Amino acid sequence: MEEQKENRPQAARDEAAAAPAARPPGRQHCRISDQEANGKTSAASSNDFSDPIYKEIAITNGYINRMTREELRSKLAEFKLETRGVKDVLKKRLKNYYKKQKLMQKEHISGDSCYDYICVVDFEATCEEGNPPEFVHEIIEFPVVLVNTRTLEIEDTFQQYVKPEVNPKLSDFCISLTGITQDIVDKADIFPQVLQNVIEWMRQRELGTKYSYSMLTDGSWDMSKFLNIQCRISRIKYPSFAKKWINIRKSYGNFYKVPRNQTKLTIMLENLGMSYDGRPHSGLDDSKNIARIAIRMLQDGCDLRVNERIHGGQLMTVSSSGPLEGAPAPQMPRYRN
Repeated sequence: MEEQKENRPQAARDEAAAAPAARPPGRQHCRISDQEANGKTSAASSNDFSDPIYKEIAITNGYINRMTREELRSKLAEFKLETRGVKDVLKKRLKNYYKKQKLMQKEHISGDSCYDYICVVDFEATCEEGNPPEFVHEIIEFPVVLVNTRTLEIEDTFQQYVKPEVNPKLSDFCISLTGITQDIVDKADIFPQVLQNVIEWMRQRELGTKYSYSMLTDGSWDMSKFLNIQCRISRIKYPSFAKKWINIRKSYGNFYKVPRNQTKLTIMLENLGMSYDGRPHSGLDDSKNIARIAIRMLQDGCDLRVNERIHGGQLMTVSSSGPLEGAPAPQMPRYRN
């Protein structure tokens, strides 16, 4: 629901940054020759390193910073890594890969530093042109894209439409933006039933029991606004499995060191050398494209961790430096009194 996310007031867009940890790459060995690394040491020689391996990493980073885009692509290809993306992304990819290989040799990184699965969610909701502040947004599409963090593939998807109750008639703007027609929502189940179906789908995949997992969204609003409002409309409590999530915009901005205005869905894809696949503002297609970004970040060595949560109806930042904790096994929330 990027159109609604981008139209919100500036104050609501301000999000605190949380630095993500790193995830180990594959088993190839990355080596920039000692001659290359030691040939240009001025950037690192003034620092005092307690461990020689960090000095070696810093020296190599200095060399990577001076490489041209073609040199970066050539080196990445040598290690069988992705070569698409803007220059800053390529530098980050190569630096991170080299760093992980060195640290893995010292056994500083555990292989279990990520959730088994990530559930990508991008709701579509009722809307009007300009999104007047008094308008009540109701979820009309509930998609989930299941990413396997070991195989780095989309393993499964879920999609159901939802019948709105407060504003049952969709605006022409909403129909045009989302492609969801009045007939589709008229035939759909109301939100509590759809949520029950989502929970059953997650249970069948043993999420929160056999496998650890986390929710992931493109921004804060899917969980802190759309789901929060919808639960109040439907008179059910907020589901515990969705109380914490990964805001991929924060993770992307911190990992690739880019400003907030470079974390829009289409810009993230473009900077990673990809283009949008599908229909924009389709919840399922948006979720699939967000999943593609998440997969590329995992490939580049980013350890995607929970960085936001909702508590008492308020959005809060979560430090990613704490122990890895997956979401609980999904359960249907109780109805409000």
